[in-house]
Order: sequence, then structure tokens, then C-alpha cells
Amino acid sequence: MAASTKNDRVGTVETRGIEPVPDSERRGHASQMFWTWFAANISLLGLPLGATLVAFRGLNIWQAVLVAVAGSVGSFALVGALSIAGKKGGAPALTLSRAVFGQRGNHGPTLVTWLSRVGWETITTTTAAYALLALLNTVFGVERGTVLTLLCLLVFIACTLMISGLGHATIMWINKWATVVFGILNLVVMGFLVATVDWSKVLDHPAGPASGVIAGIGFIAAGTGIGWANAGADYARYLPQSIPGGRLVRASAFGAGIPLVLLISLGSLLTAGDPALATSADPVAAINALLPSWMAVPYLIAAFGGLLMSNHLSTYSAGLTMITLGIRVPRAWAVVLDVILMFLGGIYFMLIADDFYGPFSTFLTLLAVPISAWIGVIAVDMVRGRQYDPAGLMDTGRGSRYWYTGGFNLPAVLAWLAAIAAGLTFTKAATGADDVWFAGPLADSWLGTNGLGWLIAIVTAGAAYLLLGRRPPLSADPAPDPAAGPTTFEEATR
Repeated sequence: MAASTKNDRVGTVETRGIEPVPDSERRGHASQMFWTWFAANISLLGLPLGATLVAFRGLNIWQAVLVAVAGSVGSFALVGALSIAGKKGGAPALTLSRAVFGQRGNHGPTLVTWLSRVGWETITTTTAAYALLALLNTVFGVERGTVLTLLCLLVFIACTLMISGLGHATIMWINKWATVVFGILNLVVMGFLVATVDWSKVLDHPAGPASGVIAGIGFIAAGTGIGWANAGADYARYLPQSIPGGRLVRASAFGAGIPLVLLISLGSLLTAGDPALATSADPVAAINALLPSWMAVPYLIAAFGGLLMSNHLSTYSAGLTMITLGIRVPRAWAVVLDVILMFLGGIYFMLIADDFYGPFSTFLTLLAVPISAWIGVIAVDMVRGRQYDPAGLMDTGRGSRYWYTGGFNLPAVLAWLAAIAAGLTFTKAATGADDVWFAGPLADSWLGTNGLGWLIAIVTAGAAYLLLGRRPPLSADPAPDPAAGPTTFEEATR
């Protein structure tokens, strides 16, 4: 561990994997979480989320803004709360999860998390490749083709690999400064997009039902913070334990909330004036068509850069999650393996699949349920005052402190499985009326039609673990150092 002090420097490859960060190597401020989540959400993917609220949920612009605030700010406050475990235990989220589910029981949540990350990366990579194709066509007049599509995918993936491969310190540095640059570009582009809106159509758009607002909040939460909740600790693990947890919650909520509310609201505004955005197979081209030709280049650069900011974070977390699954490779090589899968996924979306938004929404709907179930268990465990044993987290053998019963902490695993079953009971995932991927027996109930299966999963998981599980025995873990910071969740969030 002596060489690990060189792990976290800007421009050098982070050699640390999933092992906990010692207190002596912790540094930074809560504001890092603000820049992290601002960067992750400055991409154009917020626009189609807003488009969906109007086109498919029937909301007007004022309802859409309300939904954007409640769904994005609220869900990222949860991300911030869960990231407290990262500064407390010094390890990535799914590595810390071993203490809760057991060394073997943790494989299920970890696999789901990895699939979620790869899926998000594929969507982001596809959208960025569309942006690059449009940029080449605008500047050089080059038409889209199979070879050029593959090349654009590879360029974006290479940029992602360059940042994610270097690791935590480089990511934190880039997040701050790139967010400023691309944030300004996005504001300029957004100003011109607002000027294209048909305000008479927007203001005449009727209000949707209250159920649509509830469903919209659930959809936005599932598509924003819920998807990142199992990664918050990955970026908080280098922070000192002395930082109050409440600061992490506020930094995460406002860092993500500011860009998301603006982008989701703008997507809703554009769709209320013209529903074409919600049904476009190429969202980048649909937005580009709304701008004057001279704005195309800065818009496409902003689109590419914003998507890169999101993708390198997802790829970094996916690499850590892959190692937690048991892939015995250095962290940087785990990132390489991940981007190969990202490339294959991009090929499917761009060269094989006919629909972009259908698979996007279906993907969010299904994976939100098991991720939400994990959130419910982890949240209850944190409230109970979990302490993390660094040696126990890394010991995957039968002698591990977190081996429990055959490698499974049965109360946590059973609560997670029960919550998945409950959530899927109220879930319907479909790309259209004639293409239903999955429909639970109560998917047509009020809860199901309003897309609240993920919320059912959180509540069920928390309640089941509360009943089945016992408070983690603090005496079984190393005694906390009073000088290291708060030890209970209540103290940590003050």
C-alpha cells in the first residue's frame, strides 16, 4: 500500500482498484460531488426525458418543470445520501455492498449494476456518435455510412477510455473545468432553442392528469438519480470522513438538479411546440434541425462534450463493478473490457435497431426495479449504523467477516429478491402497444400504469430488511476512531 499515495494524481493512471482508501490518503471537499453530478447530467439525454413528459405523459410545460425539479433533485439527494457510505468505508458502492449482502449474495446486485452501467454507456455512446456524424456532415459535407459510423463510435470510445483509464483524480479535475466550458456552450445553444419554440402551442397545451405528474416524477427519478444511486460512493471514497454527510447530499442534489431541470424543461418546451423530438430515431439531428445553420457546430461540440462527461463517469464505475464481480484484472484493463462491450452495443443501436427511444425507456423501466430494491436494503443498513471492515471487504473466502451463511447474508438477499418480485408485479416494459417486453400481473393497476414499480421495490426492500435483518453488530467491526468523523447515519448527515 506504500505506493498507493501516487494513485490519485491528475494525469497519472490510478492503480488502486476496489480496495478501501486509507484515511491518510483522503482529501478533497464536498464541492467535488457538485461538479461530478453536474458533469454527469449536462448531456443532451435530458432533452428526450423532457420530450417524453409531454408526448407520452400528456403534461403541459408547467407540470413538466415541476416534475423535473421533484424527480431530478429528489433522486440525486438520495444519491448524495448513499454516497456517505463511500466516505465512511473508502470503497466503491458495490464493494461496500459485500458487507450487507455477503460475499456471494452481493453478486446479484453487482451484476445488475454492471448491466445498468453498460446500458447507459451504450445509449450515451450512440447519441455521441450521432453528434459526431452530424458535425462531420455540417463541416465537411460527409454523408453517414457504415464505416463512418463505426469510426465515430471508436473516436468517442477512445476519448472515454483516455479519461476513465487514468482514473479518479483526472476525472475530478476534468469534471470541474469541462463543466464550465460545456455548460456555457449548452446555455448558448439552449437560448437559441428557446427562440424556436412556438409559444402559442406551448401555452395552449392542456394540463395533464395528476396521475401523469406522479408517473412523470417516477420516470424522471428512474431515468436520472436512481440510475446513479449505486455509483455515488465510487466518487466519495477519496473524501475525508470528517466532511458532514449533509454537504454531500446538497452538493449532489444541486449539482445534478441545475442542468437536469434546465434540460428536461427545455425538452418539454420544444415538444409542446413540436412533437417531432419525442419520436425521432436520431435525437441529435432532430435538435440540430431547430437551430440556425451557423449554430450547428457549437451545438454539436457541446453535445459531444456533454455526453463524454457523463460517459467517462459511467465507464469508471463499470470498471470498479466488474472487479467487484471477480474479474481479476487491474482497474484500467477493466475499463478496456467495458468499452469493448460499449462499442458492440453502439453498433446494435446505430446499425441494427430501428428505434432509439423504445429500447431506452424499456431499459430504464426494467433495471430501475432491482437497483431500487438494492437502494432500499442499503438505506436501511446505513441508518442502522453500519461500520465497514476494510480487510473483511477484500476477503472473499470462507474466513471473511462478511461470509455469513455460505457467503449470503440471507435477510438482505431475501429482502432484495422479494422487493424485485414486488416491483416487477407492478411493472410493464414495452416499446409500443404491440411490443411488450414484460408485464407484471398488476401492471395495469394505478401504481403500475403510473410507473411506480421502482418505488414499490424500494419500500418493500426497506421494510423486509427492517423486519428480517438485525442491526449490524458494531463490535464485530473495528472500533471507529472518534477523530475520523461521525459513525452513525444521523451524525453523518448533520
